[in-house]
Amino acid sequence: MPPPAQSVSPLAPIGVSAALQGNPTEKPKPKIFDEFALKDRVGIVSGGNRGLGLEMAFALCEAGARAVYCLDLPEKPSEEWQKTKEFLDKMDIGARLEYISVDVTDQQKVWKVAAEIGDREKRMDVCVAAAGVLKAHTDCLHYPAEQFKQVHDVNVNGVLYTAQAAGQQMARFGNRGSIILVASMSGSITNKDHAWVSYNSSKSAVLQMARSMACELGKQNIRVNSLSPGHIYTSMTAAYLDKEPHLLEKWSNLNPMGRIGRPDEMRGVCVWLASDASSFCTGSDIIVSGGHHSW
Repeated sequence: MPPPAQSVSPLAPIGVSAALQGNPTEKPKPKIFDEFALKDRVGIVSGGNRGLGLEMAFALCEAGARAVYCLDLPEKPSEEWQKTKEFLDKMDIGARLEYISVDVTDQQKVWKVAAEIGDREKRMDVCVAAAGVLKAHTDCLHYPAEQFKQVHDVNVNGVLYTAQAAGQQMARFGNRGSIILVASMSGSITNKDHAWVSYNSSKSAVLQMARSMACELGKQNIRVNSLSPGHIYTSMTAAYLDKEPHLLEKWSNLNPMGRIGRPDEMRGVCVWLASDASSFCTGSDIIVSGGHHSW
């Protein structure tokens, strides 16, 4: 007997497949931009009060999302977040940027927040788990236990709890979903001359977390990938670089492009991972580091 036919994506035919199956009497229309569109979708972004998280939340809104909920620890959103929301509102594209104060290390509260969003929006499509912390240089042989736990509680546990919360709602409503775990190039390499054992090991855990969740959730049409930025000038790294300006030149010379990245340079890859344009991508780590790994 012949082998059973391989199951294919539930998405409608596009690209060459659409050309071969199309109605010859109809004028074809380009579909590539539709693949990146996030029309009417709903998402959550942890660490969305500022920096990379806010940049990616805004990009999801620009791509057509109905609502993106920024989860972060401060009771009130930052001035940066407020100005971004005002700018989005002026666009008048029907997208909402919302803010919810929650500690991502509190599993039950994060789950509850996501469930309430699901109750309100009746769907969940995208999750960007971007909340993270970085501590000062600390000798690995004398690294304090409590500080190590603090870093892993946010960078590993908080990422898991956020992904769980969104994934539960994706499964609840049965729609395809994309979960993006923000790791770092520091999860697969070690930053030269930097004593960051807690940060590096936490980001390595995120890489394996994404692969593991992808393998469990694939048959539910929930994709899970990690995004690994290189050296990016954010509010978190600025606090470090501004104290030691010589490091800016040093970091810039560590990749072939000769500069560090901007937060907005994560926008495109985030939207791609969130959209149907990456419909067959799961369990992957997308490195955006200016070629840091390529030397």
